[in-house]
Amino acid sequence: MDDVPAAAEPETRREPRGLRRFLRRMASSDAELEAAELQETSGREGATPITACGERTRHCVAGTLRTVTLRPRGGAPALEAELYDGTDVISLVWLGRRRIAGIDPGRRLRAEGLVSVQDGRKVMFNPRYELRGGS
Repeated sequence: MDDVPAAAEPETRREPRGLRRFLRRMASSDAELEAAELQETSGREGATPITACGERTRHCVAGTLRTVTLRPRGGAPALEAELYDGTDVISLVWLGRRRIAGIDPGRRLRAEGLVSVQDGRKVMFNPRYELRGGS
C-alpha cells in the first residue's frame, strides 16, 4: 500500500467562552455593557427592541427609564418618560397626569401600546405598564 500522508487538519484554537466574554467586557465601555445587558433583559421579557418598533403598530417594550418630566401638552398636564432598552429610546406619555407612583428615573419598566412618531421620535401615549425590579 502507498503511504499517502493524511491531509493536515488546520489547527483551530478556541478560547474558553468565559475568557472571551471577560476580554470583551474589558474592551467595552460602560455604556456598551449597559446596552448589551438591557437588550438581553428585554429579550427575556418578550419585549420588542425599540429599533424594530414600527409606526402605528402595537408593541411591548421594556427597558430603563432615563428621564421623567412634567411637560404640559395643549394646556393639560402630561407626564413624559424616556425609556431606553439598549437599542433606542421611546417616549412614554401619560396625558392628564402630573405624577405616577413608581415612575422614576432608573426604574425598569415594561410598557405596551400603540407606537407613533412625532418630530422624528417614537412615542407611546397612555401605555399600559408594569413596573419591574427597583432602581
